[in-house]
Amino acid sequence: MSSRRTKQWIGGDFWTGNLDANVFADLAKPRVLNVFEWEEWRQQRAEVMTRMPGSPCSPTDALRAEVALSDQWWTELRRTIDTVAATPTHRINADQDKVTERIRRWFGNEVDPTVTEWETAHGDLHWANLFRPRFGLLDWELWGSGPRGTDAATLLCYSLLVPAVAERVHALFADVLDTPAGRLAQLYVLARLRRRADTGDYPDLAEPLDRHAQALLCL
Repeated sequence: MSSRRTKQWIGGDFWTGNLDANVFADLAKPRVLNVFEWEEWRQQRAEVMTRMPGSPCSPTDALRAEVALSDQWWTELRRTIDTVAATPTHRINADQDKVTERIRRWFGNEVDPTVTEWETAHGDLHWANLFRPRFGLLDWELWGSGPRGTDAATLLCYSLLVPAVAERVHALFADVLDTPAGRLAQLYVLARLRRRADTGDYPDLAEPLDRHAQALLCL
């Protein structure tokens, strides 16, 4: 599979994310085989990758219908996220300034945005990046350090339109999500996705996100 980047050059970790993710040699993910960069009126980059078998769990980031996934699939999801979380990196997905800005913009002073636990995150764990029937995870451009629980919180929020799947995600990551660090990660993700819902990315997710935020704030 080849991936051709034609976005305006922004520098930084985004451009090397897929290549840097080759460090995860034992995970079900594409591997970058070669990279080509050139400059015309903007910087461009092409990545040649291995192809993932199967198909996306959803055509959109947010899940809108139940999806049949094996117990082995769920086990591999948890193993993947745990492996990523435990991998040291210089890469940054979100720092304290970003977390503070997003939480303050949406929740004001109602939430203390101070992150006390950090881990490495995939950073874009949604249903269009997850493959089935065999587990696979795409789109590693954004991986890096972030608040503990970011990946679990992201997948949970993208699952809220299908309560049965949201419950399965919560059960799988309850040991992370049901902690102070996990609840802060959820509020951080909620603030990010709620803003995107307001700009039209997934307006049907706005109400479930609001309900979930209120439930967390009442804890």
